[in-house]
Amino acid sequence: MRLVLQNDWSGARGAAAAPRGRPRRPARTALTLLAVTALASGCAEGRSGGTRVEPAAGQQRLKAPPARALDAYAAGLERRQRALAAAARRWGLAKPPLAAPPAPARKPRIVTRKGFEVDGHGDLPPVFTTVPTKEKVVFLTIDDGAEKDPRFLRMMGELRIPYTAFLSDYLVKEDYGYFERMRDAGVVLNNHTLHHRYLPALSYARQRSEICGMQDVIEKRYGTRPALFRPPYGNYDRNTLRAARSCGIEAVPLWNEEVFADRWDYREPDRDLHPGDIVLSHFRGRGEGRGTMPDMVRRFMELVTDKGYAVARLEDYL
Repeated sequence: MRLVLQNDWSGARGAAAAPRGRPRRPARTALTLLAVTALASGCAEGRSGGTRVEPAAGQQRLKAPPARALDAYAAGLERRQRALAAAARRWGLAKPPLAAPPAPARKPRIVTRKGFEVDGHGDLPPVFTTVPTKEKVVFLTIDDGAEKDPRFLRMMGELRIPYTAFLSDYLVKEDYGYFERMRDAGVVLNNHTLHHRYLPALSYARQRSEICGMQDVIEKRYGTRPALFRPPYGNYDRNTLRAARSCGIEAVPLWNEEVFADRWDYREPDRDLHPGDIVLSHFRGRGEGRGTMPDMVRRFMELVTDKGYAVARLEDYL
């Protein structure tokens, strides 16, 4: 019998913080209730439809877990579902977020798509807008660092929504501690340059200074050098990718949709989500937009959930 495993992205739920310098990873892999129930029903004892099934040579017979353990697991699962539903209501969502599938054991090969990225970069970091996958998942990415709303951190933690941040130092330095709390909640902090310049207008040396300089800031403040980089405005040239590679960057995710507090923008004419799409948003509040960060999350989650998509952790697929 094949046991189904499901990752539980823990978010900011009071778990012990990751050691400084190491990003939090999805925690706690658990048997799904279906698999546990199957074990309890006798499959683990070698029964299938009333016919006894002996283990193959060299294999050990699985033992059914104690009934009390099954009851405790089922009760814990029910409590978690109730807590998630309550959090969804508290934050104004009609439905709780859907659970993302387990991270792929074999990472998909990242490819560029004609009309969206320039191919032929050889050994330079790949540039992409969508992760190749058949799973109904999308990835939320948030840029720059201007708005530092504590309600956003609480909302994402209570709803257990994973996301990836791309930070620019000229905005982050106003409150490095805000993004430290984000890191401690399991969010990976990535590179969006020091000053958010239009990179193709700069020389190779100045581009490298912008990218490597932000690598240094994130390493000094948060303990790691990012593997991901997003160029400001999504604009880059070959020098950008050469500079990024020299600074230790492995991949350059762009985006296929952008979500605001009051609307969605699409890059493709069908104006729809697709499996593996990367969605862009920004750290923006009412001062620079038509809503708050929680308003943006509500707009994002309502569409994603209604279309049957879960939000997955980008780094699990790269």
